[in-house]
Amino acid sequence: MAPKIKKLSHQVTLELPAGNAPVVDLGKMLGQTGVNLVEVKKQYDAATSAQRGDVVPVVVSVFEDRTFELRLKTPPTAFLIRKALGGKGSAQPGRVSAGSITRAQLREIAERKLPDLNTNDLEAAMRTVAGTARSMGVSVDA
Repeated sequence: MAPKIKKLSHQVTLELPAGNAPVVDLGKMLGQTGVNLVEVKKQYDAATSAQRGDVVPVVVSVFEDRTFELRLKTPPTAFLIRKALGGKGSAQPGRVSAGSITRAQLREIAERKLPDLNTNDLEAAMRTVAGTARSMGVSVDA
C-alpha cells in the first residue's frame, strides 16, 4: 500500500534569529494553524544552532493533520551585507554612501546565497548581491 500523501493546509515564511526563535513570533504567525509551537521552536533551534547571531528564514509547511515540515533558507542578502559592512545601509542610497565592501566579501556572500538564488553561476550571483548592496548605498571596491 502506497504511503498517504499529506494535504498542505498552511505555508508560512518566517525570518527568525538562529538558535533562539521567539515563541511570541511563532505564535503570531502559526497560532491559528493549531501546530505545536514548542515542537516548531525546538526543531528550528536545533537546526540553526550553528548559525547563532544570524537571521535564518524558514518556510513552515503545516499539513491538515497538524504535522509540520521546516525548510531552512540562507540569511537575507541585506543582512549578510550589513554584517560584512559592520553597520547599517544608507538612509538615502545614491546620495549618501554607507560604506563599501571588497570583492572578496562580495564573493563570500554570493557563495553563501547561491543555493537560494535562481542561478548556478557565481558571477551572476555576485552581480545580484552587488545590486542589493548598491540599493543599500554600499559600494563594491575592485
